[in-house]
Amino acid sequence: MTSMVELDLSGNNIVGMIPSNMKNLCNLEILSSSANNINGSITELFHRLPSCSRNKLQKLSLQNSNLTGSMPTTLVEPLRNLSWLNLADNKLTGDVPQWIGELTKLTTLILAFNKLHGIINEGHLSHLDMLEELFLSDNTIAITLSPTWIPLPSLRIIHLRSCQLGPKFPMWLRWQTHVVSLDVSNTSISDMVPDWFWRAASSVVYLNIRNNQITGILLSTMEFMRAEVMDFSSNQLGGSIPKLPINITYLDLSRNNLVGPLPLDFGAPRLRTLVLYDNIISGAIPSSLCKLESLRLLDLSRNNLNGSITDCLVNETGTNMTGLSITNLSLRDNNLSGGFPSLLQKCPRLIVLDLGHNQFSGTLPAWMGEKLSSLSFLRLGSNMFYGDIPFEFTKLVNLQYLDLAYNNISGTIPRSIVNWTGMTQTRDNTDDLQDAFTSWVLYDDNELIDYSANLTVLTKGQERLYTGEIIYMVNLDLSCNSLTGEVPEEIVTLIELKNLNLSWNNFNGKIPENVGALIQVESLDLSRNSFSGEIPSSLSALTSLSRLNLSYNNLRGKIPTGYQLQTLEDPASIYIGNPGLCGPPLSVNCSSQPEPIPGENHGDASDDLVSFFLAMGSGYVMGLWVVFCTFLFKRRWRVWWYSLCDRLYDWVYVQVAVTWSSLRGKING
Repeated sequence: MTSMVELDLSGNNIVGMIPSNMKNLCNLEILSSSANNINGSITELFHRLPSCSRNKLQKLSLQNSNLTGSMPTTLVEPLRNLSWLNLADNKLTGDVPQWIGELTKLTTLILAFNKLHGIINEGHLSHLDMLEELFLSDNTIAITLSPTWIPLPSLRIIHLRSCQLGPKFPMWLRWQTHVVSLDVSNTSISDMVPDWFWRAASSVVYLNIRNNQITGILLSTMEFMRAEVMDFSSNQLGGSIPKLPINITYLDLSRNNLVGPLPLDFGAPRLRTLVLYDNIISGAIPSSLCKLESLRLLDLSRNNLNGSITDCLVNETGTNMTGLSITNLSLRDNNLSGGFPSLLQKCPRLIVLDLGHNQFSGTLPAWMGEKLSSLSFLRLGSNMFYGDIPFEFTKLVNLQYLDLAYNNISGTIPRSIVNWTGMTQTRDNTDDLQDAFTSWVLYDDNELIDYSANLTVLTKGQERLYTGEIIYMVNLDLSCNSLTGEVPEEIVTLIELKNLNLSWNNFNGKIPENVGALIQVESLDLSRNSFSGEIPSSLSALTSLSRLNLSYNNLRGKIPTGYQLQTLEDPASIYIGNPGLCGPPLSVNCSSQPEPIPGENHGDASDDLVSFFLAMGSGYVMGLWVVFCTFLFKRRWRVWWYSLCDRLYDWVYVQVAVTWSSLRGKING
């Protein structure tokens, strides 16, 4: 063992502390034990390092080793040749010790993802002239370096996410001219971005300043920056968006105060992710969007965009476009108008489409079933679409989320909804869907950027925020439309549904008898329709149900019982507006409930009775009108009629008089 220069303990499922026989490893140069369950004290580990190897050890990598406790305040023997120290992803606490500053040959220091606190000052860093990579992210360390401090000349990577740097921009960053990756996100900076920062950042390739309170405007000459990845989200930056760096692939400017129109020329042919939601951007979406042929994720939601979507099926060179690469397009909460965007015919990879809360109108195009065959999430709610649900919609076999609420959709629900296998079968592979909703960037195996779409879903009677778990949401919301007819029995085949909302329509007939087959449903809303008949007993089989609304229909009979139905909140409101219902939780006793008159709920018998009297009355009026018209235009007929009436009168008078005289004679005689 004395000739060993590397000890790699990774992947060996070690439980407990590193073995005490390490004292025999006198030639040890590399100690690596990542991804194990060591469950030991960091102080004890340093004590177990054999003294004969301390001067030879060059690399100490104990990442994700479940180490606990505080780092030792002093070392018995200095680690003079240590160039790599990685203690990330452990449970370390306490301060960062001053002896870190004595590791003069250190090139990489990784202490990220622990619970370290305290202060790092010049004493920790001033002698680390060879340091190239500094990873301190996700600790509560305060970096207090003097503005006059001469920084480290070799630093290329500085990741300080969630450390304490603010409130002012740290002046020492001004001189870090060789930095290619800088992460100062969530560091409590509350300051106007200084001019020197833009100059210092002009050579940075990966730049993350998100989740601070940074004010100011974006650099007008941003196009000349080297940046490939930029995240400025969740700040207070204003002004308009300039032309983008030519090499940029990822840009997140969401949750700022950006104004004005989008640039007429984005100038970023390699751009794959563009996130601009929650700003004050106005104007129309420019046709230059069509030049971004590498774009996969575009989020322009919650802005003031208006006008119709450009129909850039032909680019400026006049040649037909082969198609865009976009998989996630969100234009939600704007003032966009016009018909359903025909541009989307050139987006065959589209998986997520959100056009909700705009002013789009017209009918839904039949070509969606063929051109957008990869769609899984489709949100068109709160627009002005009308017409039937196209039969071709049911060709969207991957569809697992459909929101058409608050439109004027009419007609019936197609029976071919059984083709929506995204709602009928558990998805075995969600990788494509996950990729469509998220975007991330790694640098040297460290996560620099992580974007997850934030979507609100109306379920269980309220708006709920979903992030990463949205990929498991299966939803069908057709509420607040003008749909008619009976709900097809085929709807019960959508057994993966978690939310089903058909409220505020004109559905009639009975609730599908086998509604209990929707075993995953958590929220079921059938209120404000004209459903009739009894509530299916299978409803009690919905063991996942947490919200039910059957109010304001024409339902009758006894309410089903079941454990899950008894646990629902405010049970009486579930059935209100159905006077024919009885039994718990209502106070109406089924034994005293009168038998319903056939047709009473729908008005069938009363409608027939009214029709009978109307027909009879119309017949009398018509007959009298024919007689009057005949007498008006036929004089001879009038004379004959009146003569007949006179003769009949005379005959009747004579008969009555004779009969009366005869009776009087008999009585007197």
